[in-house]
Amino acid sequence: MRGEGTQDRAPQARDLGWDDSLYGEDGAEGDGPAEGGSGRKSRTAAAGTVPAQGTRRAGETPEPGAAAGSDGGSGRRRGDAGGPDGPAGAQAARHGRKDRRRVLRWVASVLSLLILGTAGAGYLYYQHLNDNIKKDELNLGKNRMPEHKANAAGQTPLNILLIGSDARDSKENQALGGAKETFNGVALADVQMLIHLSADRSNVSVVSMPRDTMLKIPECKDPGTGKVYAERRFAQTNESLGRGGPGCTVATWYELTGITIDHFMMIDFAGVVSMADAVGGVPVCVDKNIHSRTRTGEGSGLKLPKGTHPVKGEQALQWLRTRYGFGDGSDLYRARAQHMYMNSMVRELRANTKLTDPNKLRKLAEAATDALTVDEGLGTISKLYDLAEELKSVPTARITMTTMPNVYSTRRLGKVEPKPGEAEQLFEMIREDVPLDGKASKRKPAAASKDPVAPAAETEVMVQNGTYTAQSGSVGGRATAIAGVLSGKGWTRTVADSASNAQAKTVVQYPGTELEGDAQAVAKALGIPVSSVKKSAAVTRITVVVGADWREGDAYPKAAARKDGKTPESANALRADDTKACMPVDPNFTW
Repeated sequence: MRGEGTQDRAPQARDLGWDDSLYGEDGAEGDGPAEGGSGRKSRTAAAGTVPAQGTRRAGETPEPGAAAGSDGGSGRRRGDAGGPDGPAGAQAARHGRKDRRRVLRWVASVLSLLILGTAGAGYLYYQHLNDNIKKDELNLGKNRMPEHKANAAGQTPLNILLIGSDARDSKENQALGGAKETFNGVALADVQMLIHLSADRSNVSVVSMPRDTMLKIPECKDPGTGKVYAERRFAQTNESLGRGGPGCTVATWYELTGITIDHFMMIDFAGVVSMADAVGGVPVCVDKNIHSRTRTGEGSGLKLPKGTHPVKGEQALQWLRTRYGFGDGSDLYRARAQHMYMNSMVRELRANTKLTDPNKLRKLAEAATDALTVDEGLGTISKLYDLAEELKSVPTARITMTTMPNVYSTRRLGKVEPKPGEAEQLFEMIREDVPLDGKASKRKPAAASKDPVAPAAETEVMVQNGTYTAQSGSVGGRATAIAGVLSGKGWTRTVADSASNAQAKTVVQYPGTELEGDAQAVAKALGIPVSSVKKSAAVTRITVVVGADWREGDAYPKAAARKDGKTPESANALRADDTKACMPVDPNFTW
């Protein structure tokens, strides 16, 4: 946000991230517009091209005599003494057959050696690419994420968290971004996008979370050092990466959304540059000339004339980091620019015949594997390839980019919080596998458990008050009120917990599979949908957390559970087949 400062007690949560200058203070040069002083051009590295060469398919051999006369013979007339039907011709034919057999045996031997050699080299290169990929743990939080439940066709959705790290822990990253005091500091998750592939593989939905979002970060444990980071009730989301690794960012998303996350993929500055170069450029559009540089030297340095232009290398990184100059200078416009870039890259990859060049494919494979840190479930080339094949099956028109609906925080100046109601509505659509493009998807409601249900009077239940929001605070006595409702329905061993546990949506949690049926029975008694019944290692008994969506009344409000099934307008949906999308430029940042 414009005017945003460093967060109290969190010096690592700096403004200097994916939207800051690509150069340090001593690297600024000036020929820019009145608003900005740096006209330094981006050092775009052009991807090399390899001229096309004509080749004959391996193993292709001409027919005997094909290079001779038009009738396939030697050019002599049939019946000549030296022709095929004469004595000399017969002898020549016998020698020719022997020669051809010798040649074929030689060719077969050489081909066998070549195939074996190539296979060996291919295996070594495959191992090299596998070794390039860095791996980390998926979930560093205490709460285990539940497994997906299959739809009617036995299919399950797939959720991948894409993380953009601002780490400046290598020479390549230090050359690309930020002031020197940020070098080798704690990395921040400045870009966070949840990619949801529907169970029937018909559509993809993407939800971005602004890096300035204030929320609860759960307790996380660093798998390398064993250090435990205590829970933070109100912190900036991009801090999560520095609390043990990307698995803590995954745990933070799950804590907020209740969405099961299957994988993560993390990329840093240098990775963005190398990937953009390997692809050969991604077309982007601005409605005016833009130069993202303030008088004090802040901004990404992006400088583009009005219209559509391909960006690659450092210029692509500048585009993804730009905040000053797009719209009102907020994270919302930066997220939209990132969505436009990703949509354009999808179209480019699907239509770009340049990638048939083996050299470019090799560069792309090298760049992709060297740039990525993934969880163990995506830790090999074959697994990444399988994921790419699944994503490739989705039509471009059914890829929808959105931003988490948010409002300015009243508790922390210049930051945002999830927008009550609409943010949860978007998360619920992802949980329930509802397409964000408004088209139908083949899905099945959450199934009832086959676990036998114990008598209500024998089942222990705890109720917590999770109604707190930044705008409205907590509703006093909600845990006691709902505990009374359950007791009146036969769950006489229900108690109200004095502790509060802020939760956007009401959930029923249970500790083990043997209590799943009982938890669903409790949910049914209160009118809570079965999709909101979750297994959790954080509870020791069935626990009802009365969320901000149920601030009054004895029965869970059905309207809050689903609304109209449409993507909130505040999510700023952008479809991948929209080729006319263009970023609005702030007149103060034009030239």
